[in-house]
Formats: sequence, C-alpha cells, structure tokens
Amino acid sequence: MEVKDSNGTLLADGDSVKLIKDLKVRGSSATLKRGTVVKSIRLTDDAEEIEGKVERSVMVLKTMFLQKM
Repeated sequence: MEVKDSNGTLLADGDSVKLIKDLKVRGSSATLKRGTVVKSIRLTDDAEEIEGKVERSVMVLKTMFLQKM
C-alpha cells in the first residue's frame, strides 16, 4: 500500500511532515496551526491516514492536510 501526502510524495514510517492547513481537534477546543511539525509518523491500515505525536498526544491525521519535510 502506498501512502502519499498532499503533493503526491510517498510517506514512510519515521518521516516528518508538516500541516498545510489549520485543523480543529475533535472533542477539544484546541486547533493545530498550519506549519506544525509532526515527527516520526506511523502508517496505519488506511492509505489516507497516519498516526503522529502532536503536543504530547497521539493523533490520527488525514494525509490530504500534510506535506513531507
């Protein structure tokens, strides 16, 4: 399975990505700002989602809002 970021670049476990859009966090009043770096991502079973540690919590993020660094 190939996982690609918003630009079509292939992603792999351990890559660093940054957000290209402000994202609201479900179940919280927090907002992740554009440009936030997510280091050491992990791929999931879904080609459109990754897991990453953001602000001391693990979150699942859609690849359409990410850009590989």
